[in-house]
Amino acid sequence: MFSTETIFFVLFIAFIVGILLIDMLVIDRKAHEVSMKEAGLWTAVWVALAFCFAGFLWFHGDMVHGIENMGDLQDVTQRYASHLHIDTNDFEGGVSLYRHNMSIAYLSAYLLEKTLSVDNLFVMLLIFTSFGVSKVEYQHVLNWGIFGAIVLRFIFIFVGTSLIARFDWILLVFGLLLIYNGIKILFEKEQEEAIDVQNHFAVRLLSKFFRIYPHFHGDAFFVRAKKTHGEMEVATKSKGGKWCITPLLVTVIFIELADIVFAFDSIPAAFSVSLDPYVVFFSNILAIVGLRAMFFLLAGIADKFRFLKPGICILLLFIGVKLLLHDYVEIDAIWSLLVIVSVLTVSILLSLFIPKKQNS
Repeated sequence: MFSTETIFFVLFIAFIVGILLIDMLVIDRKAHEVSMKEAGLWTAVWVALAFCFAGFLWFHGDMVHGIENMGDLQDVTQRYASHLHIDTNDFEGGVSLYRHNMSIAYLSAYLLEKTLSVDNLFVMLLIFTSFGVSKVEYQHVLNWGIFGAIVLRFIFIFVGTSLIARFDWILLVFGLLLIYNGIKILFEKEQEEAIDVQNHFAVRLLSKFFRIYPHFHGDAFFVRAKKTHGEMEVATKSKGGKWCITPLLVTVIFIELADIVFAFDSIPAAFSVSLDPYVVFFSNILAIVGLRAMFFLLAGIADKFRFLKPGICILLLFIGVKLLLHDYVEIDAIWSLLVIVSVLTVSILLSLFIPKKQNS
């Protein structure tokens, strides 16, 4: 018999995958360069969907854990929100309190993931540029990158939850990691280092196990090819062609590797606002699925938000300290949300009103 949590989780995944498949196979079936207008429209759609889900949690969040009585409520609260003070004589009031806390924690984690993703967009753009990926194929790579990210986040989040349940000190490790990254960003010089594709560790490792075709072949990840006069060329099976992976697939692999690195910031940050793995997973996934549209929207203007990186640094330090002091100081979910929104808003406003001086 499947638990309510499992059923809800499967339905959520089916819903997200269904939307992505419709997006990939119907709406964006023909590869094209995404305009700012299209990117803005889809960004608005994904953000609206994320906020609608927050509304669902506000009114029906108890459905996620199948809370039907006071015993269920106390059990779930003890595991994921022990700071809440539930009146054992008021079941409806207690459920309402838990729903609202769940919704606010979800929004906080969602906004954190979105904010941290902005800096990561530059890394993605650098990967595309280094591999010489055509702008027409950006969508194709990002779509598959999103599917891979969903799988990776699922593993990281639920493994992380199991570790936290067994070893509470893992939260201290998360806190130290976030503080370290925050300080690193603070003193990091603004620079764009090109990726040496041919000599990169991942490419050299892949070449030991797979044949790599050195040229793009449309939107194909695999192509049959053979070496003729020292050069690889496309050839059918009957002419001796053997399966090779193309640079486009290598780019997808790089995007997935980058997401693993990103997860070391975003997942500990999400656990700082909620220990509920479902809240962390929902917020991460709904932030990630909108990342593709956000990439096209911000790729051309992100450099104008000069104070966003210091804002990210402040957020990492705040949530890192919060994790380190979680046994001594309990910061309410609403206050965490207010801090995140305030830092993000101030960073954007300062960037707009104090633009970077152009070198003459």
